[in-house]
Amino acid sequence: MKYDFTTIMDRRGRDAMAVDLPGNSSGKGFFSGAKIREGFDIIPMWVADMNFPTAPAIPRAIASRLQHPAYGYFTPRKEYYDAIINWHQRRYGITGLEKEQIGYVNGVLGGVVSALNVFCSHGDCVVLQSPTYIGFTHAIKDNGWKIVLNPMIQDEDGVWRIDYLDLEEKLIRHHIHAAVFCSPHNPSGRVWERWEIEKLMELYRKYEVYVVSDEIWADLVMPGQRHIPTQSVSEDAKMRTAALYAPSKTFNLAGLVGSYQVIYSPYLRQRIKKEEAMTHFNEMNVLSMYALIGAYSGEAEEWLDELRQVLDGNLTYAVDVIRQKFHGVKVTKPQGTYMLFLDCTEWCAEHECSIEELYKAGIEVGVIWQDGRPFHGDCHIRMNLALPRARVEEAFERLERYVFCGKEKSRGEV
Repeated sequence: MKYDFTTIMDRRGRDAMAVDLPGNSSGKGFFSGAKIREGFDIIPMWVADMNFPTAPAIPRAIASRLQHPAYGYFTPRKEYYDAIINWHQRRYGITGLEKEQIGYVNGVLGGVVSALNVFCSHGDCVVLQSPTYIGFTHAIKDNGWKIVLNPMIQDEDGVWRIDYLDLEEKLIRHHIHAAVFCSPHNPSGRVWERWEIEKLMELYRKYEVYVVSDEIWADLVMPGQRHIPTQSVSEDAKMRTAALYAPSKTFNLAGLVGSYQVIYSPYLRQRIKKEEAMTHFNEMNVLSMYALIGAYSGEAEEWLDELRQVLDGNLTYAVDVIRQKFHGVKVTKPQGTYMLFLDCTEWCAEHECSIEELYKAGIEVGVIWQDGRPFHGDCHIRMNLALPRARVEEAFERLERYVFCGKEKSRGEV
């Protein structure tokens, strides 16, 4: 490959939440009550950022701007909007997107909150599919709305599907007029097919539900998959949806802060922009602007296509190991994202082990994975596979030897 996805970066002391764990700066302290044993280093497989160097075009674009030693007030460059418009055309097949329909937001969750402030009143119900991203839970509850979950179901092949009958019943019963839709879906990894989105948006049209569509994972779909923007499935969907994007997941830029929204409806766009302006904090960073311009360049696009191959290989490897060696753990290979969502229900029952004990057993051997319960997975664990393959293999070797070998041995001596 042309780009480097094998070097193991030392991120300690480099402002990386993934490795600078609570407890002490060495990372050997406590994480959710579990102490990492002596002899084990940290393999970060929890928070959704990547342990790869970003595309070289991005730091080069930032460095170029840093050569001019003034960083005062500014307005976004034409190149910023052109980069977004061209990216959506090349990657998603979207034509006709205009500068006025693109708006800056500091973060996707802030954009969710601003849109919901327009779509519904405090105390109203907001529907979203579960399992669900923990950020949605906090953003909705913290701002005074009530969550109504629409639990997804898995078909005979383990593919997560929307339960449309359950959704319609809840739209009627709870008088719901606002929804948050995650596409591609986090944490299940579904990349929705067009017919699925069409059916969903037809229900929302029928019951006058306005939609916030979080599409931050749009570029991280596996080879053979294609992201379908929610707004593209019908004219009605286009006008009742506020879609949110960012280069942060795709290019590992979360620490720079900088997302954007696409809103076609002038009525919704004007009201949502007013909500965002009222905070007086929703302002773009000049270096984030250059990061996006670099990210959405042709060179970085080549890097992204190589990254997707690497992630697909990691996911295939991990799913194969789980199915062959971790009997009782159910997993479906994600179609998008780099996260696994492990259903450990049968394994825990067979080994008389709670999900809390299993989760901590992994932490103790340095596999820093994520408790799936806050994502509405009753006996689940969430795992980040965006690491060099050597680190992924080391993590699964530890899990096989010390964790999924049985409760007694996993808690015993190394």
